[in-house]
Amino acid sequence: METPSSPNGRLTAFGNQLVQVHNWLRKELARLHDDLGSVADGRAERLRDLRAHCLTFCSALTRHHTGEDGGAFLVLAEKFPELRPVLEELAHDHEVMTGIIERLEELVAEVGPGSSQPEILYVQRELDGLTAIMETHFRYEEKRIVEALDSLDMPEWQDSKPAFLLKTH
Repeated sequence: METPSSPNGRLTAFGNQLVQVHNWLRKELARLHDDLGSVADGRAERLRDLRAHCLTFCSALTRHHTGEDGGAFLVLAEKFPELRPVLEELAHDHEVMTGIIERLEELVAEVGPGSSQPEILYVQRELDGLTAIMETHFRYEEKRIVEALDSLDMPEWQDSKPAFLLKTH
C-alpha cells in the first residue's frame, strides 16, 4: 500500500501509520477467529487455512513488535525520555504476547480433523487471551505514543518503511 501524502507533500505521520497497521492486525486477528470457528464447526477443509493464517498472522505481529522494540522505541526513548516508562511497559507486553503466540502456534499445529471440542476450546482460549492483551496494548500504545511518533522527522523511515509499519505477512 502506498503511503498517502498530505497537501504539503509530507508523508502520512508515523503515528497515523501505526494506527493503520494496528487496524490491519485487528482485522487479521478477526479472520483468524473466523478460521478457528469454522474448524470448531467441523469444517475440516478450513484446517489448512487456519494453520497457514495462524503462522502468517503470528509472524506479522512478531515482526511488528520486534520492529518497535528494535527501532521505534529506541528512537522515541532518545527523543522523548519522559516516554521511557511507557516504552518499557509496552516492551513487556510484547514479551507476554510472544509467549502466547508461541503457545498458540503449537496448539494450532496440533489441531487435526479428529480434534475434540475441548482441544479446540483450549486454542480458542489462547486466541481470546491474545486478542484481549493485544487490544489493550494497542489502545494504550495509540494513546501514549502516536503524538510523539507523528512529530518525528525520519527521512530514512520514509525511504524504507520500518518493520513496525509494514502491513504484509
